[in-house]
Amino acid sequence: MKLLLALDALLREGSVTGAAASLDMQVSSVSRMLGELREMYEDPIFIRTGRGLRPTPFAETLRLRVRAFAEETEALFRGEGWNGDDAPSPSLADPSLASWSIHSRIMPPPLATTRGEQLEAEPSPTGIARRIATIGSNEEPHRRLAKYIALACPGPGRSRPLEVDEARDALSIILGGDADPVQIGALLMTLQYRGATALELAGFVQAIREAKASVAAWAVKPDLDWPAYVSPRWRSPPWFMHSARLVAVAGHRVLMHGHYGSGTESGKLEDAAERASIPVCLTAGEASAALTAKNIAFVPLAAFAPQVQAMLNLHPLLETRTPLHNVVPLINPANAPSTLVGAPGATSVTIYRDVARMLEMHNITIVGTVRNFAQIAPTRLTTVLQLVDGQERKVVIAARPGLSGTGGKHSGYTQREYWEAVWSGAARDELAEATIIYTAATALLAVSRQSACFDDRLQHATELWAARKR
Repeated sequence: MKLLLALDALLREGSVTGAAASLDMQVSSVSRMLGELREMYEDPIFIRTGRGLRPTPFAETLRLRVRAFAEETEALFRGEGWNGDDAPSPSLADPSLASWSIHSRIMPPPLATTRGEQLEAEPSPTGIARRIATIGSNEEPHRRLAKYIALACPGPGRSRPLEVDEARDALSIILGGDADPVQIGALLMTLQYRGATALELAGFVQAIREAKASVAAWAVKPDLDWPAYVSPRWRSPPWFMHSARLVAVAGHRVLMHGHYGSGTESGKLEDAAERASIPVCLTAGEASAALTAKNIAFVPLAAFAPQVQAMLNLHPLLETRTPLHNVVPLINPANAPSTLVGAPGATSVTIYRDVARMLEMHNITIVGTVRNFAQIAPTRLTTVLQLVDGQERKVVIAARPGLSGTGGKHSGYTQREYWEAVWSGAARDELAEATIIYTAATALLAVSRQSACFDDRLQHATELWAARKR
């Protein structure tokens, strides 16, 4: 009974913390009970999304029954009797009324009802489920996509997260140009509002990988995949570009790919790459040649996934992100053995880890940042989560307070000039240099696959920075 009451509270509150507060229990106790529920039902009960926990389809089927059970249990604990209605007996409430306590001579018949799907009104969940079930995998794309929207979008108690194959097929339809614009907006914005699950993100990544050029086209495979998907609202210099140069100098082949919006500064990353002597490549052949000659290349997203970039370019119309912004860092277009990504917030780090496991990305380094790209802020404590040969490990990078420098602002230079001057040594900025060195050390940690000793990588990166002019 305690477990079912806990399940009711979890379904009502949508979080372990909220359920614990409503039950007046410790969070650890409710968390333990959730574990017992999962073992008892052999179901996860809840799936973590970008906006918290969401019930599984199985848990949703229990919601109304568990709520009714909880209501009856609470009534029993309140000492309420049952005499055909929810009110106590009049004779118990007021003895002066006991003489009127007599049943009517005629009892009303049961309430007449008609099944919802037979009415000219909103169809019942049963009716919706029956219609959805008739849409098979061989239906035309519009109907299949409508099915996925109907599964994911109606709201609590009437929807469920998409499975990996469903999410893959949904995005494949969109990338293939077979979706109605209304369907694209309905699916993406509902998932963004609800918070996409790891299953859905994994399916989206698979769809993008299938839509892009074959991996076989890459004659040279990079050692490290380094995505750089940067919001145009981020107005700081791309110090991570200098970090990638150091990793390439250390002998590791680095493939960078990214996007910087569709506005007047959309070419910022490409311009920075060229000024940093990183070849900007538009084909797999060009990238392979650059990796052979210089150990590093930058490929714009539109070069291998133009439809995905077109979807990211919807941002000015929506003024908000979509699940695709969380998907693109995990594409790994050349199937590099190691990946370095940035994930904003602890929840995103966990979801990225789960997606990586589903996609069998056995070596990935996830940096907890405020953006979707990997750049260390040395003045703040940073947590790095790694999968190394499939095994999870955590690295904590201590903060270095008191660093002098502006990190990118200088009255005598434009931002681009200052970014170049820090590399050349014409400008000294302790904060900017530490950002470059710490980010390079994290990348070296990602590509090495050895014991998690960040201090050794930091020392190596510091030496690379000191010797950069040579």
